[in-house]
Amino acid sequence: MSETFPFVEQVELQGHIIDSLLLPKVLDEILTRGGSYSVQHIHIGQKQIDPSIVRLEVRASTLHQLEEILAVIHDHGAVAIHDTDCRTVPADMDGAFPDGFYATTNFRTQIRLHGEWIDVENQEMDCGIVVDPEGQAASCIAMTDVRHGDLIVLGRKGIRVFPQELEKRTDLFEFMSSPVSSEKPKQVTVREIAQAMRRTKANGEKILAVLGPAVVHTGGSEWVSQLIRMGYLHILFAGNALATHDLEQSLYGTSLGISLDRGLPAEEGHEHHLRTINTIRRYKGIRQAVEQGKVQSGIMYECIKANIPYLLAGSIRDDGPLPEVITDTLVAQAKMRSMIPGVGFALMVATTLHSVAVGNLLPAWVKVACVDINPATVTKLMDRGSVQTIGIVSDVEPFLRSLVLELEKGG
Repeated sequence: MSETFPFVEQVELQGHIIDSLLLPKVLDEILTRGGSYSVQHIHIGQKQIDPSIVRLEVRASTLHQLEEILAVIHDHGAVAIHDTDCRTVPADMDGAFPDGFYATTNFRTQIRLHGEWIDVENQEMDCGIVVDPEGQAASCIAMTDVRHGDLIVLGRKGIRVFPQELEKRTDLFEFMSSPVSSEKPKQVTVREIAQAMRRTKANGEKILAVLGPAVVHTGGSEWVSQLIRMGYLHILFAGNALATHDLEQSLYGTSLGISLDRGLPAEEGHEHHLRTINTIRRYKGIRQAVEQGKVQSGIMYECIKANIPYLLAGSIRDDGPLPEVITDTLVAQAKMRSMIPGVGFALMVATTLHSVAVGNLLPAWVKVACVDINPATVTKLMDRGSVQTIGIVSDVEPFLRSLVLELEKGG
């Protein structure tokens, strides 16, 4: 056996690795990639709250194969037992990592510095890790934010990851996050989302809403407004379209020219969205239009009245856009990062691109509920790493109405 698999590394996993099926997943990854393993030590927790621990010897026929296996199982929490400090090198240029940089996940991560394990701050997937000049702290850093001389972590040695699977499954998010189906019991799911929102609020954390224009088209604006008035929405991320159509409803009673009362096209209604943008631009902004009494209802109105911070990120197809829309993608992304700390729950409704974009910025311990009439939206979000997502395939307005009614019950 040793001649067939001459390259060897010992790794260790600990936590709820049995009931979460994490251990079988790691073993399967080793075999699928042509490696071999032997169990050197295993201790299984006797109670539900007790962690388990296993030590494996991983073998491979080539060094490249071993490195490939270790890279995959590392993201599942398998850490080399021969602890060494992480390796850092100064960045050799602005806006790029050194070759061989460690690419982060959205799971809680620690690095070893001076013999001590420290948490990586601002956890985010698809970033690198930068260590402060004193070597006392570390945080995730986006590629575009790298500056010449920054100490960037290389490789995987001295790094350990704590996947969500290591945490004991306790609620609907763990049991129903995949696969996405239109046949799941929606009221049960809505009830669990409402409970998660209550817990988030009670814990002093923020609830982030990521909304698309279908919220307005389907008549859901009033339900979102009610969430704001009830104190269950603390930050809003959206695009030019959501804000424009919401303001159009306030000014004209239409959304993309369709009367929300009658469901029929209004006379010259096709011009309403453009006239709405022009009106807000003449007022120099949404807040000014609200404060001067021009806008008197809707999601943006409630945000202004309740001092809810919002970010509107633009796209290439935007009309106008509204004065508050950030048209530089990197600027919008950086602003989103600055607003995310303190968020404990994210509600994403009817927006594929914004949902995926924000999902990429969130650490895995922030629960996400994604609602869309198209199952592919939720699937794309989960496939891109936001495994903490629970998906509901539903029209927007009925979901929002059910959610508000569930929250009004209290409990």
